[in-house]
Amino acid sequence: MIRLGVIGTSMISRRFIEAAGATHKYELKAVYSHHLEKAEKLLPDFPKVVYFDDLTDFYAQGKFDVVYIASPNAVHYSQAKQAIEAGKSVIVEKPAFVTPSEMADIIHSANEKKVFFFEGARNLHERGFQAIKQLCQDEAVLGADLTYMKYSARYDQVLRGEKPNIFSLDFGGGALMDLGVYPVYAAVSWFGQPVNSFYYARKVSTGVDGMGTAVLRYEDFDVTIHIGKIAQSFHTSEIYTTKGTYILPGIGGINEWRFFERATDKTHVYQAPVYANPLQAEAADFARILEHPERPASGEAYEEWVELSRTVNQVLTDLRYSAEIYFPMDDKKE
Repeated sequence: MIRLGVIGTSMISRRFIEAAGATHKYELKAVYSHHLEKAEKLLPDFPKVVYFDDLTDFYAQGKFDVVYIASPNAVHYSQAKQAIEAGKSVIVEKPAFVTPSEMADIIHSANEKKVFFFEGARNLHERGFQAIKQLCQDEAVLGADLTYMKYSARYDQVLRGEKPNIFSLDFGGGALMDLGVYPVYAAVSWFGQPVNSFYYARKVSTGVDGMGTAVLRYEDFDVTIHIGKIAQSFHTSEIYTTKGTYILPGIGGINEWRFFERATDKTHVYQAPVYANPLQAEAADFARILEHPERPASGEAYEEWVELSRTVNQVLTDLRYSAEIYFPMDDKKE
């Protein structure tokens, strides 16, 4: 049984704990939060969990093997670094880190300490997502249009003159660094690293992007990405190939998709199973690596995920810089 520690008491933490439990591979042992009462209210059905409000004590006294980090983006790096130095593997909620230098250092440190670093990009581990990846490798791609726009209730706070973390430059917030991670992961996983990346952002009063359009330029085609947290979109996403068009309901949770075959003028429907909890697929994948690191398949999958995380982080950085979105932790020379 994998002993699990958790940083953060948002609903995403609760969802991952439930997903981990559903795999029957993890046992929750410790939780860190600035607010112990809030943590205890979030997890009333885990009476044997030990709660900490001191991070040093959490790592020194918490009896866990891997920690799931779901704190604000800006503190992911320092918390993951401290975990690795304590000999813990880390699962860092997307986006794992803000800058390429943070990403590189964590990967290097994890390798040195012989522990694992996973980025919690849940769509990457879904059956439907992987099926689309295979289809893209089997056909000549002409382009894609990917959309993920979901209105955030926290934007109401921005309209009232407040600055919630997700809309704060200080905390590495904005639409690209939240929802935009998913379509960027899709593009990089399905099509590889782009040659150039451009982002046309619509900034809000706090300085971050509320919504925007990104263009990833490849050698023979372009991928257009529409993202936003200040508006809601109901558009599907599409991939264009020489044989026809794939119509996807979204970037994550792809349980059904259609293919319009141009030669026959027919539409075919495909399906893939999905978990009720969207984090269960990644939790199960991470467990396989943690339980059996000696298997060749584990090493191959892990290296693929790590390099994908590195590339996605670089693309996100390139997109931000093209739109002149900078965070305090940025090294402008990167």
